Amino acid sequence: MAQSFVPHQPSQPPSPPPGTPPGGVDPRRSPAASEATRLLCAGTYLDDAFRDAVIDQLYVHEERFAAPSLGYDASRVLAHALRARRVELAWAAGILALWIVAIPLTKGLVALLIAPFLLLGIARWVRGRSATAPVYRLVPAFVLRWYGRLMLLQSALFLFLLAFADDEYGEYGEYGGSGGSGGDFLGDVSDTGDFLDLVVGLAAQEVWGVGKLEVWITIAVPFLVAWAVATQRGQFARALTRELSRERFADQRSDPAELAEGGRFRRLRDRIRVEQHARLIMYGSEDPFCGAGAPYEPWSLSVELRPRKNLDGKAPEPLDNSAVLRHVVPLLEALRVPSPHGSPRLQAAVRDRLRELEIDEVVFLPVDGLPARTAAPYTPEAFEAHRSGAIEEGGETRRHFLRVRVGGWGEEIVTTVFVRVHTQGGMLMLEVAPHVLRPVKPLYRYADRNAHRYLHNHHFGRAVWALGRTPRSAGQAVVTLWRALGHLWRVLTAGHTNALPEGPWVSVRELGSDDEASLFQEMDVSRYLKSVQDRVANGVTVALREAGYETAEFEQKIVHVAEGGTFIENTKGNVTLGNHNTVTSKTFTTSTTGGDRG
Repeated sequence: MAQSFVPHQPSQPPSPPPGTPPGGVDPRRSPAASEATRLLCAGTYLDDAFRDAVIDQLYVHEERFAAPSLGYDASRVLAHALRARRVELAWAAGILALWIVAIPLTKGLVALLIAPFLLLGIARWVRGRSATAPVYRLVPAFVLRWYGRLMLLQSALFLFLLAFADDEYGEYGEYGGSGGSGGDFLGDVSDTGDFLDLVVGLAAQEVWGVGKLEVWITIAVPFLVAWAVATQRGQFARALTRELSRERFADQRSDPAELAEGGRFRRLRDRIRVEQHARLIMYGSEDPFCGAGAPYEPWSLSVELRPRKNLDGKAPEPLDNSAVLRHVVPLLEALRVPSPHGSPRLQAAVRDRLRELEIDEVVFLPVDGLPARTAAPYTPEAFEAHRSGAIEEGGETRRHFLRVRVGGWGEEIVTTVFVRVHTQGGMLMLEVAPHVLRPVKPLYRYADRNAHRYLHNHHFGRAVWALGRTPRSAGQAVVTLWRALGHLWRVLTAGHTNALPEGPWVSVRELGSDDEASLFQEMDVSRYLKSVQDRVANGVTVALREAGYETAEFEQKIVHVAEGGTFIENTKGNVTLGNHNTVTSKTFTTSTTGGDRG
């Protein structure tokens, strides 16, 4: 059985479940306490689409394995997603009940508000959530929005006229129908205010049949709804500034979301904690690297294993996959060591994230054939059996990789490089698959700032904010209840609990990731990738040389020039990076004298 060539790593294990006594490890180094985890938990309170996707993937579809969680804890994100949904469901039910009860209490007069509110909600739905909506959405949304606003203004004026009309408007009706002369009637109502009182009063009596009480209840309904909207927002904002604050988030045992009851949640939480950080990765064929982020220029090359000419008649040593990787790992581990700085104090002060570089062996195993999710071989003995079998077999479905990971910016930028070496038929194949997880969405990153601004805003500002969201409250409450009922219905009827297992379809971290990163972050990603890939290439070169094989062909395909340029043969052709490089092959010569060329 092949022995592992990766020693014990300095990275910290996943956070223990609540109630576990604290150990000697800094809890801030735990994935469950990382900044990425905290911001993703905040996102469940701010983004209902993200929250529903987390619940659907990790809670409803119990048969799906959890994707690898690189630098964060998916179980804690699920806990806060369920908590946020419980809070939102309670407020949605209350808001919807308020509108429903108002209909009989106001004798239907509240329909004057429901109609324009419905139009405003439809306008928002037509426009969509995109910051740059297309014209075919903008135009109808604009028309619906302003039509709804005009209807709302008309309804508000009518209600206030009813509320402040003369209480004796009934006398006008009686007087007008008593057979008196038209001149007397016009003389009594010649004043404009009296005439409006008469018109509004008669309309209220004849059309609606309502009194002053129903009118004032109708006026009070949107203000009560606005209060509910503001209170829910305040509850979410306090959650962001208290249990999700930077100071308190590291204490996982006091997190109220982790203390939630429910057998299904506890069962799934325990499974996720086993699966998300395991070195055995159960995958689906559609997306085997699910959870690692976006591919970042993966490449591969192959070279002929030719014995060197100066071996004095000796045969070269056998070169298997383990032997090559044993030369690569020490070079990668050396990236953790700071360069000499003149004094131990200055050297210890280096905070480069490469000091926390993680190296481990992982085995990708397809879920096909497993009878149940709980049957996955996560025991240390089972993993070692799969690792030792996969490293040399070069199989199609079961694959062994060396995984090199650097987590920067509070695990918001995660750079992962998967390295696979295989020898077959006198050839050496090297596969390098870099992946990058970019920062979480800006809405989540600014959660602390937005919550602080809301809680410290004056009462008038919060009232205006809540009134502005009152028109959409009823529709949003219906959507919230509908989604929750859909989740519950699928849990009860879809049979996910006892279904055959599936690989992960989506990653919580990828769902909450932004498409772009800052220039500083992109520079760090480039530096991490270049450092790792250079060390991998050097390790393979050393392995070939020490085993007695020619290295010229390999060095020709990966050429390190003075300015750091690299020539890589990949699936898109040959690429040369750097200035004033010369790349020579057996068939052509290419010289680059300007900037970067591809």
